[in-house]
Amino acid sequence: MLDNAWIIPAIPALSFFLILFFGKRIPTKGAAIGITALGTSFVLSCVAVYQWIDRVESATGGKSEGLRALGRSLIVHSGESKPVVEPVLHHITWWSNSGIDFGVGIRMDGLAVMMCFVVTLISLLVHIYSTAYLHNDTRYTHYYAMLSLFSAAMLTLVVADNTLQVLLGWEGVGLCSFALIGHWWEEGANSKAALKAFLTTRTGDIGLLIGITVLFWAAGSFDIGKINAYALSPRADHGMLLVAASCLMVAIIGKSGQFPLHTWLPDAMAGPTPVSALIHAATMVVAGVYLAARLYPVFWNGFSIGHGGVNFMVLIGGITIIIGALLAFVQDDIKKVLAYSTISQLGYMVMALGSGAWVAAVFHLFTHAFFKALLFLGAGSVSHSGSHHSFDMKKDMGGLRKFMPITFWTFIVGTLALAGIFPFAGFWSKDEILLTAGKSGYTFFVVVGLIGAFLTAAYMTRCVYLTFFGEYRGHGHPHESEPVITVPLIILSVFAVLAGFLNAAAVHVEKFADWVEPRVSFPVLVHPAFDYPTAIISLSIACIGIGVAAFFFFKREELGALNGLTERNKVARAGYNFLVNKYYLDVLYENVIVASIRGGIARGCYWFNQNVIDAVVNGTAKGVRVTGQWTYDFVDRKVVDGAANGTAEVTGESGGLLRYFQAGRVQRYALYMFAVVGLLALLLLIANI
Repeated sequence: MLDNAWIIPAIPALSFFLILFFGKRIPTKGAAIGITALGTSFVLSCVAVYQWIDRVESATGGKSEGLRALGRSLIVHSGESKPVVEPVLHHITWWSNSGIDFGVGIRMDGLAVMMCFVVTLISLLVHIYSTAYLHNDTRYTHYYAMLSLFSAAMLTLVVADNTLQVLLGWEGVGLCSFALIGHWWEEGANSKAALKAFLTTRTGDIGLLIGITVLFWAAGSFDIGKINAYALSPRADHGMLLVAASCLMVAIIGKSGQFPLHTWLPDAMAGPTPVSALIHAATMVVAGVYLAARLYPVFWNGFSIGHGGVNFMVLIGGITIIIGALLAFVQDDIKKVLAYSTISQLGYMVMALGSGAWVAAVFHLFTHAFFKALLFLGAGSVSHSGSHHSFDMKKDMGGLRKFMPITFWTFIVGTLALAGIFPFAGFWSKDEILLTAGKSGYTFFVVVGLIGAFLTAAYMTRCVYLTFFGEYRGHGHPHESEPVITVPLIILSVFAVLAGFLNAAAVHVEKFADWVEPRVSFPVLVHPAFDYPTAIISLSIACIGIGVAAFFFFKREELGALNGLTERNKVARAGYNFLVNKYYLDVLYENVIVASIRGGIARGCYWFNQNVIDAVVNGTAKGVRVTGQWTYDFVDRKVVDGAANGTAEVTGESGGLLRYFQAGRVQRYALYMFAVVGLLALLLLIANI
C-alpha cells in the first residue's frame, strides 16, 4: 500500500464525481457512495500504517536481513543510535520546461501515514454522523460530494512529494471549506462567513506562493526531500531560508488560525456542525501545522530554532494560545467556545514546532484530532436532540446530562482530554510539549503553556456547566441522539482515552516518536525523558483551573461579591468588552481596512480613474481625432489626393494630345510618316549646306 498510496486520495476524489453525477438518482442520495469511499480509504490507510510500522520495526529490531533489504545506515538522535528508515517515494514527470521537471508523486513516511489514518477516520465518522444530522437537508447530495472532495484534497496534500502538489491540496481544502462553510448560503451571515474564511486564508496563501518560489530558487527544486536536504546542508543560504520560512509562516497563520489572522475560524461555525468537526480536527486548520512539520528543516535553520530564545514561530504560537483561550470565556455559542479552543490548541502545536518539540507538536495534532472531533460532534448531538437546533448555552441548554447520558459522558471525556487531565490523551501530548520546550531553552514559553492549560481547563468547565448542569432552559423535548450519532462519539472517546499511550514516556512507551519522526534530512532534536515534576505541575494547574471554574459556577450564590462584577467595575467591564469585541480585530479588519477600501480608497480610486486615467484616455482620443482630421484634410486630400489627381490630369492632357496622332486612320499615319521623312530630309539638306 505504501507504494500505491495515491489510491487513498483518489478514491474520495472519484467519490466526488460519482455523487455529483449520480447521487440524486440513488436512494441514499449519495451518502452511501461517500461512506463507502472513505471506509475504503480508511482501510487502505490502516494497511499503510501497518506496513510502515513493520518497516520501522524491522530496522529498529536490528534484523540484519531487514537492514540489508531496506538499505539502512545509522544516525544518532540525542545520543541514541537509530537506523535510517527511508520514506517510500514514487514520482512521475508531468512535463519539463527549460530542463526543469514538473511532476506528481507520493512521499510516504511516518508523518504521512499518521495523517492518512487521522483524516480518513475522522472523515468516515463525519460521513456516518451526517446521515442523521443532515438527513432532510435540501442540498444533501451536494454536501456529501463536497465532503468527499474535502477529504481528497487534504489527503492529496498529505501524500504529496513536492511543494506544487502541496499547493494543489492546500488550495483544494480552501475551496471546499468555502463551499461547506457557506452550505446554507440563503442566510447572509453564512455567506459572509464563507467569504471571510476564503479571503482571510487567501491572504496567508500569498505567503505560501512566495515561500514555494523562494525555496525553488534556493534549492533548485520543488521536491520536498531535496528542499529539506538543502536546508540542512552547509551550502544553504540562511537569508533565503529566513525569507522562505517567514513567508511560509504567513501561510500557516492564515490557514491554521494563528494570531492575527484567526478571526475567520469562529465565524466558520456557520457551516454544519459535522463540517466544523472535520475542519477543526483533521483538515483545513491542521494543514498549516502539517506544512511546518513537513518542511521543518526550513524553519529549523531559517528561524534558528536550535539556538533557543525567541523566534517568529514560537512567538506567534505563544500569543495564539493565550488570546484564543481568553476569548473562549466570553462565548455563549458552544461551537464558538470550541472554535476558540481550537485556535488555542493550534497555538500549542505551532509553539511546540517553534521550540524544537517536533514530536510533541505532531503528537498533539494526533491526539487533538480525536478529542476535538468528539467535542464538536458532541455539540452537534446536543443541538440536534437537546436544544432544538440551537447552540446558545445560556438560553437553550442546561441540565442535559439527565436527558443525554451518552452525549454527556463522551463530552466529559473530550473535555478532560482537552484540559490535559491524566490519563487522557491530551495529558501526554501537552506534557511533552512543555517538557521539550523547557529542555530546548524556551522556558518562558513553558510558562505560557501552563497559563494556557489553566485557561483551557477553566473555560471548558464553564462550557460543561452551562450545557449539562443546572435547569433546562430550552423549549423543546430533549432526548438522547440516535445511534448513528452516538456511536461515532463512543469511538472517538476510546481514542481520546487511549491514543496518548502511544507516546507515554512515563511507562516507557514512545512508539509514536519511533514510527513518525523522520530519520532522513531532519535536524537532531532534543528528546527528554519523562519528568514527573513537570507533569505534576501541569496536571495540578489544570485541576486548579477546573476547581476554580467549578466553584464559581456551582457556588455562585456564595460569591456575591463577584456576581455582576463586570457591570459594577469599570476595569472589569472594559476587559469584558475588550474580549467580547474579540480584541477589536474584526473592527480593524472590517470597519477600518475593508471599509476604507470600499469607502475612501474606493472613492479615491474612482476619482483617479475618472479624472486622471479617463482624462488621459479621453485627451489622447481627442488628440488622435484632431490629428486624424488634419491628416485627412491636408495630407490625404491636398498632398496624397492632390498628387494622384495632378498625375491623372497630366496623364489625361497627354492622352488628349496623343489623340491627334492616334486616330486609328492608316492614311493619316502614312501622311505623318511622309511628313517626318520630308522634315528629316530638309534638316539634312540644311545641315550639308
